[in-house]
Amino acid sequence: MSSAAPPFAPPHIESSVKRVRVLFGGKYVIDTRHAKLVWEKPFYPYYFFSTSDLDPSYLRETSDNKERGTKVYDLVVGKREARDAVTVFTGQASDTKDLAGLLKIEFSAADMWFEEDDRIYVHPKDPFKRVDVLQSSRHVRIAVDGVELASTNRPRLLFETGLHVRTYMPLTDVRIELLRPSDTVTECPYKGVANYYNVQLPNGDVHKDIVWYYRTPQPECGQMAGYVAFYDEKVDVWVDGEKQD
Repeated sequence: MSSAAPPFAPPHIESSVKRVRVLFGGKYVIDTRHAKLVWEKPFYPYYFFSTSDLDPSYLRETSDNKERGTKVYDLVVGKREARDAVTVFTGQASDTKDLAGLLKIEFSAADMWFEEDDRIYVHPKDPFKRVDVLQSSRHVRIAVDGVELASTNRPRLLFETGLHVRTYMPLTDVRIELLRPSDTVTECPYKGVANYYNVQLPNGDVHKDIVWYYRTPQPECGQMAGYVAFYDEKVDVWVDGEKQD
């Protein structure tokens, strides 16, 4: 693994020692122990593969090949197809010459992704990132428009490399009567699938999606089960009596 520290200047390439499989249409179209982690963006990687790792019979060239240095293909297995799901890098463009001979499959196009025998979500976990959930005894109070929404002396703090610290509060320390279920759902490779609440104040005002929770968090964040977090940027927060900026 590189001795350089993130964020990386893209494209940054690291070899992966994990067995990586990609399931589509009932077939493992990729099954390799030689995947590459590639940072096309500074803060998280995608899996790239050697062109020899994907059977060319699963590829159908598309007309969307206007970008120099790449060729775009549909992924086709039997009657299943994912349009423009595979990008092959030819090395003919200066900004992607280091990716020559590699391909990527759009993460959302596949049915499932596996590292070893564990399913992964959204994108691969960054080997340079840590996520820690720590029990705290700080007094945290949350309000919006002058209405208190939560107050606790037993928060759990989520520390994620490079991101704002998030405070998770026991649901029993939250004014549950003000929460309204939202249809919003997001996914995180580190924490799992998040569901959201809107907050409806006594005067009828609604603040959308300012509370979220993980019903079944990933094992490394299992301590968050039964806890909720508020968007600090959208509410007023006090920690040990001091209002936060």
